[in-house]
Amino acid sequence: MVPKVKKNADGSRRRVKASDFDEISKEILITACSIYRCLIVTQAPFPDSVAAETKLAKEAWREACQLKGVDVKLTPSAVNMLLKRASHVRGELKTKMRPLTASFHGFRSSNSMEVIRSNRDLAERLKIGSIFVFKDPSSKSGIYKTELLQQGINSMWFLNRSDEGVIYHKYFDPIPIKTIVLVLTAIECCVDEWSQGIKEDIKFTSAGYGTVYNHHFSSLQRFDERTAPYKLLSKIRINLHDTACFHAGVASLIPLSATSQAHIDDAAFEDAIREYQREGKDAAVEDEVEEYEYPSSEGGDDE
Repeated sequence: MVPKVKKNADGSRRRVKASDFDEISKEILITACSIYRCLIVTQAPFPDSVAAETKLAKEAWREACQLKGVDVKLTPSAVNMLLKRASHVRGELKTKMRPLTASFHGFRSSNSMEVIRSNRDLAERLKIGSIFVFKDPSSKSGIYKTELLQQGINSMWFLNRSDEGVIYHKYFDPIPIKTIVLVLTAIECCVDEWSQGIKEDIKFTSAGYGTVYNHHFSSLQRFDERTAPYKLLSKIRINLHDTACFHAGVASLIPLSATSQAHIDDAAFEDAIREYQREGKDAAVEDEVEEYEYPSSEGGDDE
């Protein structure tokens, strides 16, 4: 089956819109767009070539056809519409992260020189060593456990039961490393917007933040390698997914047919291991307390 695209009255081609396709093709296109968005954010947030984007577009179209039980040919016009979704989904993430980042870190809009200076200093501090990835930036503890990361994932893909993270959950279970890196990169872009003390609009593009993304990806890989015996990254990914599902209102998921200072010192990875070991010891002590049998007081003292 070949999708029938509408043309102008004189037979000439015009800008293609989803409404131009026949009903069957339109259904496939809408579904493929959602799948493509998921593929982009989980497999190639900043594709390095049109070929890479096109490969994902074909995969999305193929799966959409399988879900609908039909075989519709993918046309160049449909491919073009799918490819546009890459920048759209990144822009949507950035838009959602902007107010979350400002509120979470305490950036404020004001004409006061004191507030402007405070915003500028805050942005500078957060950028050094990428301390915004920590649960507690001041003590640099809880690496990759910042609540802002969870908030971004919840807002973008797990807002409710009908969101993409639920409908197409196989792409997000557990939360992919590349998705985590994408959100962290978006957070950095939002922090950059306050670098002059007054919020400015910075485009979240591949040209501007592809390198920043690669820095964060490299750091996360090193973290995973250094903490491999403890599977810390795996635990973080699973926890992000499970918490997001809870936020969306689902107990379990069943198939539903720009320079960057992103370098993180290895010492932070060592701290994460020590935190994990301390948590394990604390849990063991709690278990011992719970299992301890206190002496019975029945009968009282001998008289």
